[in-house]
Amino acid sequence: MPGQSSDLTRLRITLTAFFALDGFIFAGWVVRIPAIKEQTGASASTLGLALLGVSAGAVITMMITGRLCRRYGNHQVTVVCAVLLALSVSLPPLTHSALTLGAVLLIFGAAYGGINVAFNSAAVDLVRAMRRPIMPSFHAAFSLGGMVGAGLGGLVAGALTPTQHLFGLTVIGLIVTAVVGRSLLRLQPPALPEDSPKEEAAPRRLDRRTRGLVITFGLIALCTAFGEGALADWSALHLEQDLDATAGAAALGYSCFALAMTAGRLTGTRLLERLGRTRTLVSGGTIAALGMLLGALAPSLWAAVLGFVITGLGLANLFPVAIERAGTLAGPDGVAIASTFGYGGMLLGPPAIGFMADWFSLPAALTSVAVLAATAALIGFATRGAAER
Repeated sequence: MPGQSSDLTRLRITLTAFFALDGFIFAGWVVRIPAIKEQTGASASTLGLALLGVSAGAVITMMITGRLCRRYGNHQVTVVCAVLLALSVSLPPLTHSALTLGAVLLIFGAAYGGINVAFNSAAVDLVRAMRRPIMPSFHAAFSLGGMVGAGLGGLVAGALTPTQHLFGLTVIGLIVTAVVGRSLLRLQPPALPEDSPKEEAAPRRLDRRTRGLVITFGLIALCTAFGEGALADWSALHLEQDLDATAGAAALGYSCFALAMTAGRLTGTRLLERLGRTRTLVSGGTIAALGMLLGALAPSLWAAVLGFVITGLGLANLFPVAIERAGTLAGPDGVAIASTFGYGGMLLGPPAIGFMADWFSLPAALTSVAVLAATAALIGFATRGAAER
């Protein structure tokens, strides 16, 4: 029906705005971490402990948010978490010790984890209602928002203090939430088409088999996010230390990876419509594995950067597909479980690479990203029946 189609389109635009806002705010905070470190007088190790507050808050809240979404609704929880995210990003510049920084980052992490579960759950409902694999487009919006947030943060870093910059993010976040959130609250969660198969009518209960499938898709998210976290923290050092790149050229490596991942997600819907979920998972994981082997072991700078680009294209749609399948299987609880695995992978990646680099070498350590990408491809093939339902 035209009216229902119009509502679905408005809901898609609204959710896209929230994904972009989330990436924008989080990236804005990340670029000010060095200034916050200086302000608090924290050493590298104590800052690392304080930053764990984001992770701890996110992981704890992700599991709770699944229940809140079932009780109050995905849309309502998304708006509340967006308000908390916008307010809490202004808190870190007000701290003057690593301890208080860690405490406020718990709040920020809780809001970040909560909104990720809530709007991914809403997006899963919309994917099922529209019967189109549009999940990658939402994650592309997150990536684009992050790129804008990081770029803007870099531009204003010299002119604005961290307090002014992050308070500005609060104002922007609250304005966007007030405008877009009103629309989201007015829109009802989408209903499935009347001719939908009976098994698609509602997510399954979390029995042992369903939980096992959800955890399996969570492992794909973990393998993907491990690579994202590892490249974010170690790609520049690899290019500079092992391939004698200048600092500027070394920074180009991760930028190219991020751009490739964003481009891959922007074209993800068309790719999924053509290949299906299983072939997207298998081909994406395989391409990422080959790309990362090139990125880690190439003897020249530009060959390594090309490897990072190939890796970004391969990894781009694995995380969105994994979250969407987990949510389709088990609703917000499935999204919460898979997101927790994914976030855990992003946290695990950087320190794991560091330990392996000490034991072996940094290029050898980075090949672990290729191993996990190949693992994601194998899991995608092994779950081909569940992936296509």
